[in-house]
Amino acid sequence: MHAQTWGDGGDAMKFLAITLIVSDGAKPAQERLREVVDNAVLAESLGFDGFGVGERHERPFISSSPPVVLSHIAARTARIRLFTAVTTLSLLDPVRAFEDYATLDNLSGGRLELIVGKGNGAAQAKLFHVTAEDQWERNREGYELFTRLWREDRVTWSGRFRPPLEDAETWPRPLQQPIRIWHGSATSRQSVELAAIHGDPLFSANVTNPVEPYAQLVAHYRERLAFHGHDPAAALVGAGSAGLYVHERSQVALETYRPIFDARRETFRRLGVEPVFHSLEDAIERGSILVGSPQQIVDKVHRYHEHLGHEVMHVQADADGLTDRQHHASLELFQSAVAPVLRREIPSRPFPAATAG
Repeated sequence: MHAQTWGDGGDAMKFLAITLIVSDGAKPAQERLREVVDNAVLAESLGFDGFGVGERHERPFISSSPPVVLSHIAARTARIRLFTAVTTLSLLDPVRAFEDYATLDNLSGGRLELIVGKGNGAAQAKLFHVTAEDQWERNREGYELFTRLWREDRVTWSGRFRPPLEDAETWPRPLQQPIRIWHGSATSRQSVELAAIHGDPLFSANVTNPVEPYAQLVAHYRERLAFHGHDPAAALVGAGSAGLYVHERSQVALETYRPIFDARRETFRRLGVEPVFHSLEDAIERGSILVGSPQQIVDKVHRYHEHLGHEVMHVQADADGLTDRQHHASLELFQSAVAPVLRREIPSRPFPAATAG
């Protein structure tokens, strides 16, 4: 992508609330989706900078259509930036994806940002006939065509995975020009390489493991930026977190979140996946989970920032086992006692400004 023009939004660390819209079946899909939209409205009212919706195509997720969900959120909000987390370009026709997201960009007043990636999950092979052998090439090809469609009014193109285009026009034309595209990566150097080639920002999942492998990936990203002729000092990095519960008293935070964490570990075991962290205390010490008092959360983010140099971070948008009251109180305390400190102490480039044309 071309160099970005940075808009308004301040020079302090940015915070996103992100959901993959997990559904355990206890709530109808209609209720769960409405809950997501309500959480986005809450996030805006509390002062979050962005709200993200992931894309998955199998149980237990009902997040197969991020542009539809984000369009509804756009209609209920006015300021918050809208993220995809991630858009699985390896599965999508880039032309159809462009049409959806250009429409959303217009409807939202230019508040859209894309985080792209190949996606994961066994169901994609059955639903989309995408294999482990071709998924990375599909992701690269989809990204390159999508960005050309965004930039150019007419496109002539040919590739491996969809019919060629000859002087093709796509409508509607997007509002933002250009759009900022992040590349999401958990462990893969392929996503890092694609981001580095084009000088795009990187969003590290930073959820499952201790910080070290993610830090290695981010360091590799900066090395590859330099290799491809970009300034590594200008690298823009985002990072995730594995859960959030903030309480004025750290012991209350621990005891409230412990059954949620233990239930998650048991779910992993039932699925045949051995958990990385053996206890909640271990996850807090070595992982990215944010559970504790405001000062403990601030200190934890600073430790991670020393490893990753990230300017943007996401927290869990959903209650994730907490009651609605606990969830809302935690988000409110995060924004009143954690985010202001981190915004003062960790700089970040402003987000692009929404535009009227």
